[in-house]
Amino acid sequence: MSLSSSLALALAAGRAGARTFSPETKLIVADQSELIRNLLAATGEDAALPFELELPNFAGGPAILEAIRAGALDAAYVGDTPPIQARASGTLLPIIATFTRQVAQYRLVSRPGLVVERLSDLKGLKLSYVEGSGRQVFLIEALNRGGIALDEVDLVPLRVADLPDAIRSSAVDVAVLTEPHVTRLRNQIGATPVQDPVERKLLPSTSYIYARPEVLEDPEKAAALEMFLPAFIRAGSWSNSHSAEWGDFYYTGFQRIAPEDTQAILDSLSPLVFQTSSEAIAHHQKLIDTLYQAGTLPEHFDAAGSFSDRFDPLIAETR
Repeated sequence: MSLSSSLALALAAGRAGARTFSPETKLIVADQSELIRNLLAATGEDAALPFELELPNFAGGPAILEAIRAGALDAAYVGDTPPIQARASGTLLPIIATFTRQVAQYRLVSRPGLVVERLSDLKGLKLSYVEGSGRQVFLIEALNRGGIALDEVDLVPLRVADLPDAIRSSAVDVAVLTEPHVTRLRNQIGATPVQDPVERKLLPSTSYIYARPEVLEDPEKAAALEMFLPAFIRAGSWSNSHSAEWGDFYYTGFQRIAPEDTQAILDSLSPLVFQTSSEAIAHHQKLIDTLYQAGTLPEHFDAAGSFSDRFDPLIAETR
């Protein structure tokens, strides 16, 4: 067992002593790219939780929203746009934690044979469009910076899971992708990220944990969230300070990325930062404003109404 795992178990033992969970207690949190599962496993935080944690893996916010509406999930790790689209459709899912990186993890990647030098060169191209995903607002912001309206491009509606194949088959000219797909497609077929340096400065890479309101009202589930969130924050903070170990565990070990490409990915990442609701509201409002001005939201609303500050003291204490 690693030192980090031993410390996690020791800390959790003290916390668990203050709270006893029934054997039936289960917390179901949607994961993406199995990020949370691997973070908790790499640090031993998963073994330290005194209740059953399920982390079903999903590809994108729309599929997660469908599952959470059906009551199949308690909470979910999502990008920056899904809470906005859920609220706009009449489903308020309170954001209980925010984590961000200053440099976006999304990349605009062009098909083989096409090199896009400037954001303004996106005009007239076929672009992947995943409504309700964080990729949506990233693409809209890219078009705004390039001086392009939505009706000046060919938006191709796709699911997140279909994006890599859409680039392979040239079904789209440009898709919004994340690692490890950016590196894989570059190595396998010669796909290239957009060259414009502004693309790296469009938006920070913001993600959220949101929850069903009924879960927050359930004392047992809420208590489980009170232990899950600090475990996740500690694991995320560990990945900042142990980037080589994290890269070897997740990108090389789990995603099967070559060590040299893993290092390139790590070099491109800015540190993971955890925010309280009061710190996160301003950026969330900017996202709402961007989507509304683009005509993709039926009404404008106040970002503060999307957040719960219930876990802010835990976040501030743990990060």
